[in-house]
Amino acid sequence: MLFSKYQGTGNDFILIDDRNNTFPTHNQSLVAQLCHRRFGIGADGLILLQNQSDYDFRMVYFNADGAEGSMCGNGGRCIVKFAHDLGVIKNHTRFLAVDGEHLAEVDGEEVKLMMSNVPAWPTRSETQTDYDFLNTGSPHVVKFLTGLASYDVINEGRQLRHDAAFSPGGTNVNFTEVVNGNGLFVRTYERGVEDETYSCGTGVTAAALAAHRHQRLSSPVSIRTLGGNLRVAFTAHADGSFTDIYLIGPAQRVFGGNITL
Repeated sequence: MLFSKYQGTGNDFILIDDRNNTFPTHNQSLVAQLCHRRFGIGADGLILLQNQSDYDFRMVYFNADGAEGSMCGNGGRCIVKFAHDLGVIKNHTRFLAVDGEHLAEVDGEEVKLMMSNVPAWPTRSETQTDYDFLNTGSPHVVKFLTGLASYDVINEGRQLRHDAAFSPGGTNVNFTEVVNGNGLFVRTYERGVEDETYSCGTGVTAAALAAHRHQRLSSPVSIRTLGGNLRVAFTAHADGSFTDIYLIGPAQRVFGGNITL
């Protein structure tokens, strides 16, 4: 099987051209093995590019544990760059993912991906919590704090990820610090990976929207992650909802090869 490895701000993925529908999508243990960083290729997830009528392609995403996952923003940017490199698309695309239709644009090494609209979510006073919980294609907790560089993201993130309030599916957890006026530093504990990742696209999107609500940060919000820099642009509405949400940043091919299944 031919594969390519791509990364978007350190969030890395195995990309497979599955337009002939030969990949065994039912084999969860195989996906987990391929994503394993000691016994496989190593990645935060695996993504299939498949044919889809009325669209340029379909994105099928699997978490590193082998289970089919919800929307992955950095993975979406990487598969757009993969499709561009394969010649499936030129500079603009319309594709289908698990959360619906997405538009995207490739500009050199940068990919601008339109995310799903986000409706208004309950305020902290309504939920009596010190965090926001919203869905940007995947469920996310956003918690603001200071001293993020030295924060225990793994243990604190794991506790919230498995909190009964989010059962049975759990949640991703983003610890967020406002920096440089209109910027954020974001560290994310991801379900499915069950660890801190270098970056999370739907997570930084959630952080940017929550930062607009609470700190009045304006679009576009500049975001620093452990793996690099991203931007999130959006249109905010008086009812608390958001539309025209774009995740913007680099997506790069790391290497390719073949592996025997």
